[in-house]
Amino acid sequence: MRLLIACLCAVPALAGEYAILSNGFRLHADRHESSGGVVRLFSEKGVTEFPASAVTSFEMEEYVPPAPIPVVEKVAIVAKRVFSPRELVDRAANKAGLPRELVHSVAKAESAYRVDAVSRKGALGLMQLMPGTAAELKADPRDPEQNADAGAKYLADLLVKYGGDVAKAVAAYNAGPGAVDKYRGVPPYRETRLYVNRVIRNYKDLGGQ
Repeated sequence: MRLLIACLCAVPALAGEYAILSNGFRLHADRHESSGGVVRLFSEKGVTEFPASAVTSFEMEEYVPPAPIPVVEKVAIVAKRVFSPRELVDRAANKAGLPRELVHSVAKAESAYRVDAVSRKGALGLMQLMPGTAAELKADPRDPEQNADAGAKYLADLLVKYGGDVAKAVAAYNAGPGAVDKYRGVPPYRETRLYVNRVIRNYKDLGGQ
């Protein structure tokens, strides 16, 4: 009997009840029956009989349902489209309300469409933004899309400042508004004059007015 009790104590608890024996052991059973001074415990292992005097009470097992299998919702994973430099320029021009041809001409002159371009003066990216200018425009110059958008926005602001004068706006993009204001037009810097001529020529070649 002791061996039988020990074996029954090792049975994993399943939903049902516990028979509390007079010696303190608790035996799990699916159910029980009492008749003629005998208690029968029914479980998946079979039937075990005890004298009724050996069983002091029964306790219902608290049934804990198994944790529900989590439902994994199908989340649509949408890959962010990677735009080419030219597409970024098109999108930036549209956002800034500028002719695409003009923004393309500046991007070509500034970086030849290289999103990783870095100049000797520290200008960065597709539109060659100086860190200070990028900060004023709240843009990360190392992010190609933000770089293109900020460059187009800056060019648009310059065109507004100079009343739509493309030469002055482009010169200011290259040499800074301070230089254009000082000379009241394209400053006499060889680099800037070549830059302005190159941008305007390419702008016209692309169909710009």
